[in-house]
Amino acid sequence: MKVSIPQETLLESLKIVSRAVSGQATLPVLGNILIKAEGKKVYFAATNLEVSITTSAEANVKNEGAITVPAKILTAYTSLLGKNDEVELSVASGTDLSIKSKSSKTKMKGIAADEFPEIARVESGARLELKSEDFKSAIDQVAFSAQENSSRPIISGVFVRATGTELRLAATDSYRLSEKVLTLESEAKTTTCVIPVRAVLEADRLSGSADKVQITISDNQAMFTLGGTELTTRLIEGQFPDYQQIIPKKSATQVVVARDEFELAVRRVSIFAKENNQHMKVELQNDGSMIVYTDATEIGEERTTIPVKIEGEANIIALNADYVLDVLGALNNEKEIRIELDGKLSPAVVKSMKGDEFIHLIMPLKM
Repeated sequence: MKVSIPQETLLESLKIVSRAVSGQATLPVLGNILIKAEGKKVYFAATNLEVSITTSAEANVKNEGAITVPAKILTAYTSLLGKNDEVELSVASGTDLSIKSKSSKTKMKGIAADEFPEIARVESGARLELKSEDFKSAIDQVAFSAQENSSRPIISGVFVRATGTELRLAATDSYRLSEKVLTLESEAKTTTCVIPVRAVLEADRLSGSADKVQITISDNQAMFTLGGTELTTRLIEGQFPDYQQIIPKKSATQVVVARDEFELAVRRVSIFAKENNQHMKVELQNDGSMIVYTDATEIGEERTTIPVKIEGEANIIALNADYVLDVLGALNNEKEIRIELDGKLSPAVVKSMKGDEFIHLIMPLKM
């Protein structure tokens, strides 16, 4: 193998695929990046056996070939080369990668490419295509509700249901739930699956440079195509909770509140609520006010009154302050949000003022 590639292109490609390298790889080759020169491109790949990322870049390929090299060492070394340097990568014999630039020359010990796990592409299945900005917005509003390292694997993923041109995403950790409904670019085959939240978040990070995101879903895998990069992940087996059953069908109180003002109030309360497991109370009064407060703790207490637009009866509920801050962060582009309550024993429902595409539930705490 012998190729010449700009330093910036090489470094960017290495950073992209390094996201799939395991920090505690059981096999040495899983700590490596596969570099393969073929045609007029260099292909890069990494995997932790759960998530795989591949990308490619235009290069001057003099001799085709492949090798795997430790991800951390190669990425760190490349970052210290000149930004305008042309970098030559070559393997003359064995498993040593020779790296030459304008002012440096080094050799790096690698592992033969045939020891690298095969990364299977998802060629067939349901294809979902949507705008990158819509995908990113949906992930920001849904993924935080999943429990990544849960003892119940099914809630460490994002539920996906596509029907026609409708795409429904949902996530829950049993204490809160987010659901977002999107419109696909074209009609898709009806499909339902659960994708690991870690893979979804990686796809979100990689989608910034792509105009569109395509998700191809087979029986046991999903592949995100993001421009010239592909991320492949296993699906989570099992039945996702039937969350539609817990979404309240009615509410006794509906409130519209300024998002920024509400967030500041909750942040102040959370300083004191930390001493009480982030237990805070939200009281809605018929005079058009919302009172956000915490009971007295060892370090003090806080009480804030906010003017709101209220419909229905007075109400009160106890919530986890951190959970409230999470959903307010997910709606950071909103000037106002809508909160619906049916009583202190029913979930608090948070909605966007822009439509019914987003809904978030927070389970109440004991008063």
